[in-house]
Order: sequence, then C-alpha cells, then structure tokens
Amino acid sequence: MTLKGKVALVTGSTSGIGLGIARELAKAGASIMLNGFGDAATIEAVKKEIAGLSGAKVGFSGADLSRPAEIETLIDETRKQLGSTDILVNNAGIQHTALIEDFPTDRWDAVIAINLSAVFHCTRLVLKDMKAKNWGRIINIASAHGLVASVQKVAYVAAKHGVVGMTKVTALETAETGITCNAICPGWVLTPLVQKQIDALAEREKLSPEAAKMRLLGEKQPSKEFVTPEQLGGLAVFLCSPAAAQIRGQAMPVDGGWTVQ
Repeated sequence: MTLKGKVALVTGSTSGIGLGIARELAKAGASIMLNGFGDAATIEAVKKEIAGLSGAKVGFSGADLSRPAEIETLIDETRKQLGSTDILVNNAGIQHTALIEDFPTDRWDAVIAINLSAVFHCTRLVLKDMKAKNWGRIINIASAHGLVASVQKVAYVAAKHGVVGMTKVTALETAETGITCNAICPGWVLTPLVQKQIDALAEREKLSPEAAKMRLLGEKQPSKEFVTPEQLGGLAVFLCSPAAAQIRGQAMPVDGGWTVQ
C-alpha cells in the first residue's frame, strides 16, 4: 500500500505517539505536517528524520491547539506548505490528575480545549476539502479512557469519551462519502506523558522506576507490556488503506487487554 500523493496532518507529532504515527505514515509515502512544541534544533532534526524515511515532503507548525484561531492557521499552513489535508490524525493531548473536588478549573479548561475541542476544530476545518476530493481519513487518538474510567482523571476521561462520541457522529455524517472517521484507543504507551505518571508514582510510593512501571501496567494492562507508537502507527496506516474503507465510527482498543476485563 502506498500513501504517495496524500498529505497527513498529525497534531502533537514532535514526540511520543504522534511522532510514531507520523513516521509510519511517512514510510507509506505520505507527506507529513508536523505540529507540536520543541526547540528549533529538535524540530529540524525530526523534520530531517521524517523526510529521510521515504523522501516525503515535511512541514511544521507550532500552532497552539488550545486556541481556535491558531488551529485555523495550522490548516492554512498545511495547505500552503504541502496541499490540502487528506489524512488528519487528531493526537495532541495533555493530562492532569486530581480528585474532582480538587481539580483546578484552569486545568479542566486546558484539557478539554486540547483533548476535545481541538479535535472538533481540526475536523470541521478539513472536511470541506476532503468532501471535494471524496476521499479522506480522520483518525482520532482517543484512549482506553475513552471507553472506561479511572479515578483522578475527570477531565481526561470526559474529553476522551467525547472524542469517541465525536468519532461516531463524524462517521455518520460522512457515511455516504469516501471519508472515514475512526478512533484508536491506546492503553499504556511509554510516552513522555506516561513517564511523568510513572515518575510521580515512584516518588509517591518510594518505588524504583522499574517497579513503578510494573505497578502501572499491572493495575490496568493484563499483557504487562507497553503499547508502542509504532504499533499505533501501523494501525493508522491500515485505516488509510482500501481494506479499511468500510470501517467507520469504530473505537479500536490497542490496550493489552485493558478494556476486556
């Protein structure tokens, strides 16, 4: 399968899951629009690496997805640098943990803005071009927490459940077109975001880093192995293939058995 001639916008793609997905899409031949934070040298290194995977064109935008106006700029920059978006991967996300009664309202607003509202804004802004071509793939990176809940993650769980719901609506509204929308729901993936949770657990429980990792995995993920960004990228590439043309509106767990318990 080749994605040559396709333009893929992957939000939150300068590290972690987003970078893993961008790499796999690039290997399949897609041009990649990167988005995220990082110093200039790091961004240039990532761009060079992605371009070297298949000779694909690579662009970058540092748009802040908590700001709708900057999301509009991101879509415009993608069009100017690479062409209109054929594949949208809504991946950017942040986390904050606290009991509901202690949850800072500004952190609630930030998590909802980036994890949920940005998915809406990116989706609404790319659909016109996708409909004009009668082809598109919208892949929302939800979470196992889009299907089940955990304590102290009220904003994240609410946002990811919202992403799963938005995926279904988008799929229904595009059901008679060549556009599909699906959600990937990862379990624990060893990303910088999860590493922070491991470090916090190790400090709180006075555990070694390795013991903290096993504690985290053991609580939720029966395989006791982390999902890898490469595995998620492989699934994203499959969802862009003709074989996936009638997979619509699904929330697909990749979670080592977490949500089957």
